[in-house]
Amino acid sequence: RPRLRRMIEVRMDPRVAARVDASDIVQDAIAEAAKRLPRFPIESELPAYAWLRKLAWERLIQVHREHLGAQKRSVRQEAHSARIDPSADYLATRFVAEQSSPSGRAVRRELCDRVRKALEELGPIDREVLVLRHLEQLTLREIAATLEISEAAAQSRYRRAVERAHEALADLEREL
Repeated sequence: RPRLRRMIEVRMDPRVAARVDASDIVQDAIAEAAKRLPRFPIESELPAYAWLRKLAWERLIQVHREHLGAQKRSVRQEAHSARIDPSADYLATRFVAEQSSPSGRAVRRELCDRVRKALEELGPIDREVLVLRHLEQLTLREIAATLEISEAAAQSRYRRAVERAHEALADLEREL
């Protein structure tokens, strides 16, 4: 449940999060899984967690539609939403260690800003792979199932995403 809750929290629109608790979506997904369990193929290639995550994802989409409407989005709105993608913020805070002193917290905020900017430079697929691995803590097999690619391709994408993140951070450091 904590992994599903984290996935929902990372991906939930803040406007929806103000009205709906992530735990409610997780509960709905688990209830749906209980209904569908007899139809879950025993010899499925899809790991059980990936299947449950998919149900939670479908429920999250449904909740977004209920609360935000199925509005058509213009290119400008898409570009705006891409800039405020919360995954970069979540990843940045995950990658930068906690600090307890006031000066340490200021340094952490600065580091988080740098890491967030570097992560925003990544493409959406690279960022998604990092979110799946580091925020949702999915295994490479679960990432492969989620993205509907082979495990080798998931491993390759993850490695490239990490390399690109390192390059983006190095570029930021050179600019400073």
